[in-house]
Amino acid sequence: MSAPCQQPAAPPAASVPPLTPAPATRRPAVDWRIRFAALSLIWGFSFLLIKVGTQGFAPFQVTLGRLLAGTAVLAVAMAMRRERLPRSARTWGHITVAAFFLNALPFSLFSYAELTIPSTLAGICNATSPLWGMALSVVALSEDRPTRRRVAGLGVGFLGVLTVLGAWQGFSGLDLPGTGMALLASFSYAVGWIYVRRTLAGTGSSTLTLTGSQLFIGTLQLAVVTPVFTSAPDTFPLLPTLSVLALGALGTGLAVLLQYGLVQEVGPTTGQMVTYFIPVIATAAGVALLGEQLTWNTPVGAVIVLAGAALTQSRPAATTAARTRTTGDRAKRLSRT
Repeated sequence: MSAPCQQPAAPPAASVPPLTPAPATRRPAVDWRIRFAALSLIWGFSFLLIKVGTQGFAPFQVTLGRLLAGTAVLAVAMAMRRERLPRSARTWGHITVAAFFLNALPFSLFSYAELTIPSTLAGICNATSPLWGMALSVVALSEDRPTRRRVAGLGVGFLGVLTVLGAWQGFSGLDLPGTGMALLASFSYAVGWIYVRRTLAGTGSSTLTLTGSQLFIGTLQLAVVTPVFTSAPDTFPLLPTLSVLALGALGTGLAVLLQYGLVQEVGPTTGQMVTYFIPVIATAAGVALLGEQLTWNTPVGAVIVLAGAALTQSRPAATTAARTRTTGDRAKRLSRT
């Protein structure tokens, strides 16, 4: 997967390079709808797992364990498929930057944020990443020109954010530092996506290779930082330990493979739709399993955020038709030559 998508193929929780994979060589045994549902559940439960993990370990330790487990899963997958690591020093430099913005920084920010905010709020903040991406792409990517629909989606989305945060109440009862870190994590994903699209497209490496390399570098980054700010844990409580391992092996490893296969089979547009299920599942899991409180403005605001995010990712039908006609006209001209 070496060519960039027009839209990010991976949801924020995935934090993998949004590149288009090569066509699938054989039909998977499990229907794509089942894999889509599994992916939604895995990423939706990630915020609950972060919350449980931070009950036994420091945030940096949760992130390091997550990256270690995720890297191990992708390393096995790369070995089975005989994927080769990138050889260019320039590519590794870009991967290092991508690992910081797509893994090390946002994973750590979400872990720190969930020390003081509910996992439900963290999941909804995660859904703002397409909004940040649209706002940044207008400046950073010349091919993404703003349209009225996309600008309207941006406005609607941030209105949803204000609804979730209860702006009319003066943000009373809201942990501003924790919420700010969760929103900053989503912003970091958007920065990382744009960076990847500008630097890692056309490198000749597959998405699996780039993602595995990215997680490996992210693990090294956390391995350097974690001992500086934390001490080695004295104990490994069962539930937090299992949560961190599941967060890495499932949410950062297996989920990437599932999403990789979905994009191969049904395309990036359908593959990225999983983004809109994540906050719904995160909210349900936090309320049902962690007993987190839910006021009316949280689900209402989440719906508004998702509606805005959907608008920012949409393309007018007329634009699609015009592209189709242009492609057809080019084909006719070529057939006459």
